[in-house]
Amino acid sequence: MRRRGQINHEINVARIRNGYLDEVRVNCDGGRLRRPLIIIENGKPKLRPEHIEKLRKGEWTWNDLISNGIIEYLDGDEEENALVAINPEEDMSRYTHMEVIPSVMIGAVASIIPYAEHNQSPRNIYEAAMAKQSLGFPAANYRFRMDSRGHLLIYPERPLVITRGIELNGYLERPAGQNAVVALLTYTGYNMEDAVILNKSAIERGGMYRSVFFRTYETEQMRYPGGEEDRIEIPSAEVRGYKGPEAYAHLDEDGIVSPEVFVSGGEVLIGKTSPPRFYGVYTETVVSSARRDSSITVRRGEKGIVDSVVVTETNEGYKLVKVKVRELRVPELGDKFASRHGRRASWGG
Repeated sequence: MRRRGQINHEINVARIRNGYLDEVRVNCDGGRLRRPLIIIENGKPKLRPEHIEKLRKGEWTWNDLISNGIIEYLDGDEEENALVAINPEEDMSRYTHMEVIPSVMIGAVASIIPYAEHNQSPRNIYEAAMAKQSLGFPAANYRFRMDSRGHLLIYPERPLVITRGIELNGYLERPAGQNAVVALLTYTGYNMEDAVILNKSAIERGGMYRSVFFRTYETEQMRYPGGEEDRIEIPSAEVRGYKGPEAYAHLDEDGIVSPEVFVSGGEVLIGKTSPPRFYGVYTETVVSSARRDSSITVRRGEKGIVDSVVVTETNEGYKLVKVKVRELRVPELGDKFASRHGRRASWGG
């Protein structure tokens, strides 16, 4: 029924049989791991040369292969009852499915590992996890984006050794990491137990693993029942929670910091005051009617330069202010580095 399009292609049905269990499981919940396979019927793959030609001409897309019952996605349960061929064989009568491309079984992230078949399997698992954390060039319009946080490697490089998966998934257009000359030696012992010694002058010249960290701070000027509302302004000394004049030193008259100003932890980016808590609900229990400080400050321990400021409105008509702060990050002791084979190290000296 799924292959004929009578039920949704995301539904998986499997019969589970063992010594004490015999049941049919129907799965359609989100978050399942599913992978595409070519269907084999009567000992022959359903994907034919004419289908490939339609794809090449643009007459068909990937979804057409699914809707025409040529390719289907199996989940973990349904794969238990499948016998999957790696490559075409003369007699395929015993198989139920065939791999689209054998390397697809390891996934997009693992396909960028060079010489994965020569690594220990735990190293491939480590690298698949760490490749997702690598710094690179995530978006070409990063200057205009207001992501909550982001990293940008200043000099990302195309890897010297590439795989077929790298060519197919667009990694070369958005590379992550840099090529380094690595020497394995005992030296003084600083590089013992997964540590690495970096060239000091390469770090100080600014070319090696230097990056920029972005964080966006935002707030809304809300309105509340009873006519009270938040106000984006420079808080006065009468406001409860006043932080002192030094904290508000970078604010302009409108209560918002200007671009290209250096700020550090605890300093205010957006000055804001709010009515007393529970105003309009428990008004009689509020002892003081003084407004309170609800300003947006730089996170403790962070610093940087205000990159951009956006003032706009939300869908509800509230004033919305976003401030993006950028911080130049230089490799320092304790930072984590890894090769593309999952060999991890911390900078030890």
